Amino acid sequence: MKTTQLALAAAVALLAVTSVTSVSAQQRTREAVEAEAVAAAHAKDQNVTRGSRGADPFKSTADSEAMYKQAVETAHAPNQNVTRGSRGADPFTSQRDPAQVYQEAMATAAAPDQNVTSGSRVNSKVISTMQNPVLQSAQGK
Repeated sequence: MKTTQLALAAAVALLAVTSVTSVSAQQRTREAVEAEAVAAAHAKDQNVTRGSRGADPFKSTADSEAMYKQAVETAHAPNQNVTRGSRGADPFTSQRDPAQVYQEAMATAAAPDQNVTSGSRVNSKVISTMQNPVLQSAQGK
């Protein structure tokens, strides 16, 4: 019997809660419901998930003046969008003395048997007996 009374009390409580909710829903007028619907229809992002209309507004923490200066410097920089080597080889910087390189080149160019290799003249070894004129003039100075 106690179980029946408990079930009956729960049903009455449920009925009371339902009737209060329906009474409060019935107390709203048609104009109030229409005004609520219009406000909901004009609400910003009413049925939109976050990010579906683009990214959220960005709030920067960097100094805008410093960023502007950096952008201007980058825009005026030479070769700003060029990969290394795309406009030719990098400038060559020699590590040797240009006068010494010139002297070696002149001595090599003036060598008497520069185009003769061993074995090129009837399988004999070439031993030059001629003096290099550039080296002679350098030794004479």
